[in-house]
Amino acid sequence: MDEAFWQRRWARNEIGFHLNEVNPYLRRHWPSLGLAPGARVLVPLCGKSLDMAWLADQGLAVLGVELSERAAEDFFAEHGLVPDVSVQGEFKVYRAGNVEIRCGDFFAMTPDDVADCRALYDRAALIALPSDMRQRYVNHLASILAPGAADHIGLPAGADVRPAVRGRRC
Repeated sequence: MDEAFWQRRWARNEIGFHLNEVNPYLRRHWPSLGLAPGARVLVPLCGKSLDMAWLADQGLAVLGVELSERAAEDFFAEHGLVPDVSVQGEFKVYRAGNVEIRCGDFFAMTPDDVADCRALYDRAALIALPSDMRQRYVNHLASILAPGAADHIGLPAGADVRPAVRGRRC
């Protein structure tokens, strides 16, 4: 993944991948996962997705991970939130309400960072990565997610990391 490429895209507001609505498949299918109120959801490469606000509105805690600080700042500004900003290890952390966005390299996330995540929501991170990085992404998820988190997963159509994650964690 070319960090400079993504930073330029955000700086130039070249974010055609950003949806100006909540993903309709998320609305339709997420409730069937049956997560308890307050459960934490990992959202890799989250951008400023409206899906995070929707998840938070469902009573879930959201942990987004994003390279671009601009994306995190835009997310909170567009939702009228003033985040607390801190530094945790390699990440600049923005937090307000039920949403936390860690700005930095997703591959620097550790099992401790996501220990309390009970679900994964990947709207387009897997498919946004170059094809040669996708297996690394899946392997990293497998190495950091707690057993059972892959049972509560939302992915783009046709993408499924569950077998790889289960095979590594169970």
